[in-house]
Amino acid sequence: MRIALISEGCYPFVRGGVTTWCDQLIRGLPQHNFEIVTLLGVGTEPVVLEMPSNVTGLQRIPLWGPRRRDRVPRGLTKGEFEASFALVLSSLVRSYPGALSDFVSGLRRLHQWAQGHDLHAALASQRATEMVIDHWLGGSDHSGVHLMSLRDALMITDLLEHSLRPLSQPAPRVDLCHPVSNGLPTLVAMMAQWTYGTPMVMSEHGVYLRERYLALADFAHGWPVKQVLLTFYRRLSEAGYAAAELIAPVNVFNQRWEVYGGADPDRIVTAYNGVDPQSFIEFPEPAVPTVGWVGRIDPLKDLDTLVRGFATFRDKSPTCKLRLFGPVPAGNEGYARHIRDLVDQVGLSDAVTFEGPVSPVSAAYRASSVVALTSISEGLPYTVIEAMMSWRATVSSDVGGVAEVVGDTGLLFPARDPEEFSRACLTLMSDTSMRSSMATAGRVRATGMFDLD
Repeated sequence: MRIALISEGCYPFVRGGVTTWCDQLIRGLPQHNFEIVTLLGVGTEPVVLEMPSNVTGLQRIPLWGPRRRDRVPRGLTKGEFEASFALVLSSLVRSYPGALSDFVSGLRRLHQWAQGHDLHAALASQRATEMVIDHWLGGSDHSGVHLMSLRDALMITDLLEHSLRPLSQPAPRVDLCHPVSNGLPTLVAMMAQWTYGTPMVMSEHGVYLRERYLALADFAHGWPVKQVLLTFYRRLSEAGYAAAELIAPVNVFNQRWEVYGGADPDRIVTAYNGVDPQSFIEFPEPAVPTVGWVGRIDPLKDLDTLVRGFATFRDKSPTCKLRLFGPVPAGNEGYARHIRDLVDQVGLSDAVTFEGPVSPVSAAYRASSVVALTSISEGLPYTVIEAMMSWRATVSSDVGGVAEVVGDTGLLFPARDPEEFSRACLTLMSDTSMRSSMATAGRVRATGMFDLD
């Protein structure tokens, strides 16, 4: 088969996490050819992973780079754009029985129209902004409570223009589309479904809609902007679930969100992440007691809780170190500076080190006495599985599928709770026998449930 593997900001442009999963999938199915479609920031991001020979193509779809300038719509075609965009807007400002159908129909018509016209220019036009205001004033469920400013309308059209840029691309011509998350990757898969009738299989690691809610919790723009944007994400998520022939979450936890989002439970099959046990061998703990953290520097990983909790814990265990292993993705430089500043503020500059990416990743677990995870959202984290494979006890936030991974072989604490994180670290680090027994039980559980084969 020819399979389009569709992701957002992922394979082969970053390392670890979902990229590791994509690489395993491609290499594990050498009898099939893979066309890689990746939604990116500006489209010039470098490839950082060597792709296997059964990858036969790579398409970049930039969401935030300079607009491609085509001819500007005129005459009757302008009316076709407005009629299609109106369907989308109606479904975003009001709740009614046919809203999802109108949303999908509007997107499909915009995709057809964009194959011969400049959708970017149309969405960036004054008329598009006027339509946003008209729909909010004329039929919104919230217009009587929340007024929409011109600035709000301009922000909405700008954000929609970026989100809908995939519609201007030709649909992938393959035998199967496999988006590795809901959201914009499924938009690309739906384009192939509309154009060629191509079936879609969707995998889900984190829960796309839940992570959008978390990301917009501190959104700085007006309430109408937030309302329209969140409704767009919800409609897109519902459309993706409805269009998928099969939905394959990496944990059972995701199923609750998927069913809530309209997914047919009979189309959901859990497919756990896998790790090669041979890549992780047993090593003695380091001489200096160390809490290790492995991942990308990202707000979803909640390193504030990691640092603040470790500061409290270190008051009771002053010789312990905290070592952070992992990259700073493009765009997260400001967050990385914030975490470094926080380390200085809480007086941990002599105890915390930022190690950057490490290869092989097993070296990070070898350097740790206990492995920590403080995320506010996860699917089925490789970090915890790999730590268990490495005979290391874990302290993890109880989010996503983490409890499914750990069972009773590690300690869990409520997300965003530094005090409970500190207490769990102290419990493990002060009890050698507990740490050892959990490490052994973790290896047995990991090899039994998450063996790559």
